[in-house]
Amino acid sequence: MLPVLALRRTAALRQRVLGARWASIAASSTHKDKVKFLIVGGGSGGLNVACQIHYRFAREGGSLTPKTGDIAIADGASHHMYQPGWTLAGAGLIDKDYTRRPLSSLIPRAIHHFPENVTAFDPASNSVTLASGRTVSYEYLVVAAGLQTNWSAIEGLEGALQDPHSGVSSIYSYNTCDKTWADVSALRTGTAVFTQPAGIIKCAGAPQKVMWCAWDHFRKQKRAETTRVEFWSGMPTMFSVPKYSEALNALREKRGIRGEFNKNLVKIDTSKRIATFKKPDGSTEDTEYTILHATPPMGPLDVLKKSPLVDAAGWVDVDPGTLQHRNEKFPNVFSLGDCSSLPTSKTIAAITAQTPVLVENLFQVAKTGQVGKAIYDGYTSCPLLIGQEQLMLAEFKYGLQPTETFGGIFGIDQVVPRRLFYHFKKDLFPRVYWSLMTKGMWFGPRGIFSPRW
Repeated sequence: MLPVLALRRTAALRQRVLGARWASIAASSTHKDKVKFLIVGGGSGGLNVACQIHYRFAREGGSLTPKTGDIAIADGASHHMYQPGWTLAGAGLIDKDYTRRPLSSLIPRAIHHFPENVTAFDPASNSVTLASGRTVSYEYLVVAAGLQTNWSAIEGLEGALQDPHSGVSSIYSYNTCDKTWADVSALRTGTAVFTQPAGIIKCAGAPQKVMWCAWDHFRKQKRAETTRVEFWSGMPTMFSVPKYSEALNALREKRGIRGEFNKNLVKIDTSKRIATFKKPDGSTEDTEYTILHATPPMGPLDVLKKSPLVDAAGWVDVDPGTLQHRNEKFPNVFSLGDCSSLPTSKTIAAITAQTPVLVENLFQVAKTGQVGKAIYDGYTSCPLLIGQEQLMLAEFKYGLQPTETFGGIFGIDQVVPRRLFYHFKKDLFPRVYWSLMTKGMWFGPRGIFSPRW
């Protein structure tokens, strides 16, 4: 009971802090063109880091206390998405409407919202250009802009997703995630193909999560004998971390799921229901499908690729430990989440561990001119649904080393699927996300307890 009361007191205090002077913000239709902290992106990383910046500086007090409007978020999206929920919607476990809310309803009162996307970065002059042409300058910049999904990289995919009778779906967008469940639940006989591209994607376990749930659904509906499930991946293994990959591959073989690796989906012909895959040697291979779940390639945003903030691959070039920009000319620039160069899996769990590190180091730079002692160890997590009531909870850090929260506390092996972990994914994590993480009050494996350095 005490932790619950402490959480309520903490939440109430922080909401009072963030809720101050709402009237002055709401009454103004314009905002100054210079802010102290500019966060580019109002997604999972942007909302979380904006709130934690406010809390950290307000806790210090004095001249560092942010004034209303000192912190601003620039994002032109109308809605904020809980993207892990799209997997659940694709598995028929929740309604997709639960996965989005108006972005403006989530931005706290003390934080200003520029309802526009950034179209250009000029770190040399500490400024960005918004879609309207307006220039906004800053003292400190946090880039949390996410990545882009390259739907057009697969020939025929965009048209197939728009066709309700194509049998092609994807959980990687709000508009198409429920099509996956519609296709899976309607399949009585035939082949269900699930794909994953080579390279970086959001939550690299998601393509197979929906596959496992489909297999489980077919089994429960007594369609196992009339349906065939296949996993075609551009990656060499089931998962990047050997411990979990070995267990997943053994499970795939046990369940009789065909696995094809190092093969990238490049074309879909809906008229013939044929998918074409490209192999490492440049040759192609065709396979027939009845339904197909496509995971499109992903990459850095175009606006970032043409900025001076990125590395050769197009990701914002930050130190993997401190999250400060590597270029000594831009010590006031930080980044986290999907758009950053951090060499770890791109997940919301990773953001929960990255945010307090970034905020502490940003605070120390503002206070002393030097980054602090906070170091990010690469922590990330992938709750791997392997059925509609089973989940393997993968947690790991840099070097693909498992770092399991419940293993350390209770001595259990998280590679063993558990129903409790399933309810974490389906029931607990979504509630934690909307009630705590978007408010900057969730710290990953530490829960509601903020780390101290």
